[in-house]
Amino acid sequence: MSSEDSPNRDEPRIIDLPRFLDHRGNLSVIEECNDIPFPIRRAYWVYDVPGGEAREGHAYHRGREFIVALSGSFDVMTDDGTGKERHSLNRSYYGLYVPAGVWRTLTNFSTNSLALILSSTEYDPDDYIIDYNSFLNIKKR
Repeated sequence: MSSEDSPNRDEPRIIDLPRFLDHRGNLSVIEECNDIPFPIRRAYWVYDVPGGEAREGHAYHRGREFIVALSGSFDVMTDDGTGKERHSLNRSYYGLYVPAGVWRTLTNFSTNSLALILSSTEYDPDDYIIDYNSFLNIKKR
């Protein structure tokens, strides 16, 4: 799937991943530009977050993300500057696509949860929008 083919390419959305069910254990995969609408330039994970806690929010100027709950559960709050939406992630066979220009906060972590985040960009501190009021001002322009 390319981002140009998707009718909702600029909106956060849940993407189902391929699942291969087997009595010995199940398998899911993520292929860049096929299962998610961007090439993967960076992968990182969030773990050991105390149960019920949240991670500070931010947005990107250019970066896009795909977030998967590999273990446990958590919510992702997304905000496009005009409305907020909560996405509950609790299965390893789907994830949340977050386009550039959307504020996102990870919250409500279950104990021992593991969040995998795939990013379309390498780490660049200039791509981050870390102040919510600055984000809102950017969205107004």
